[in-house]
Amino acid sequence: MLETSGRLLKLLSLLQSRHEWTGGQLAERLGVTVRTVRRDVDKLRNLGYPVNAMLGVAGGYQLGAGAQLPPLLLDDDEAVAVAVGLRTAAGGTVAGIAETSLRALAKLEQVLPSRLRHRVNSLQQMTVPLAGGAPTVDSGVLTAVAAACRDRQRLRFDYQDKAGTPTTRTTEPHRLVHTGRRWYLVAWDIDRDDWRTFRVDRLTPRVPTGPRFTPHELSDQDVARLTSTAISISVYPIQGRFILHAPASEVQEVVPPTAGVVEPVDDGRCRMIVGSPSLEQLAVWIALLGFDFDIEEPAELHDVIGPIAARLQRASRR
Repeated sequence: MLETSGRLLKLLSLLQSRHEWTGGQLAERLGVTVRTVRRDVDKLRNLGYPVNAMLGVAGGYQLGAGAQLPPLLLDDDEAVAVAVGLRTAAGGTVAGIAETSLRALAKLEQVLPSRLRHRVNSLQQMTVPLAGGAPTVDSGVLTAVAAACRDRQRLRFDYQDKAGTPTTRTTEPHRLVHTGRRWYLVAWDIDRDDWRTFRVDRLTPRVPTGPRFTPHELSDQDVARLTSTAISISVYPIQGRFILHAPASEVQEVVPPTAGVVEPVDDGRCRMIVGSPSLEQLAVWIALLGFDFDIEEPAELHDVIGPIAARLQRASRR
């Protein structure tokens, strides 16, 4: 009986780990025959787990969605990752989930083996959160936007820009992007016939959502670039383009996507596009990065760098 129960738990864990298994694959993993796999699947069904079976040469088994959430079977690393994620969510940027995250964390830590509880506690104790004052996003808004992205349904929402000007936007939502401090929606703006990036904490969805749409093609890399451009370049009055004499991978270690867009030119150079409130701040910022560079634009930056360099030289002599 104990051996059978242990095998059922292992079978359930395998079904949870990926979308579909053939009977032969499961039999090999469990060390039993295909007939035994069929009997074990029937036992899981009797216990209330919806295991779907596909007939034919390419048939197999998959765990379906049931009326209730089945118990999840996690390995050590997965359990630690979930516990750390719940602790982070309890003090994160999504409003309304702190209490539920703490309840879920309490349930998980109650059943964690001592070795895993020690790993989680050590990581938490040795981590100092840096309070940043980032705006929180209502969890209901976040899930509504995510559902519209998933279901490919048009999304209308009221939006306030940086100046507080209200507008109503009709979009085809594509992806959510989280920078660590803020949530953004990348969507096709139907009225403007172009891609736009919206801060989720500034939008209020209108329900119900609109009709389904055929999405525009946009890779995850393009989504990241659009978001980076919107938050690090477009919002500033001054845009600078530079050729840095260093590999893109090296520059990206000190210039995050929230600060600028970095593109490789060749093995030893890259192009960086950034925004700035003024030419003077842009000149000082690019110089402090520590890489040799050439200015592509704006041309006026050449006239600013000279006086700044002269002041620095005079200060060093004094």
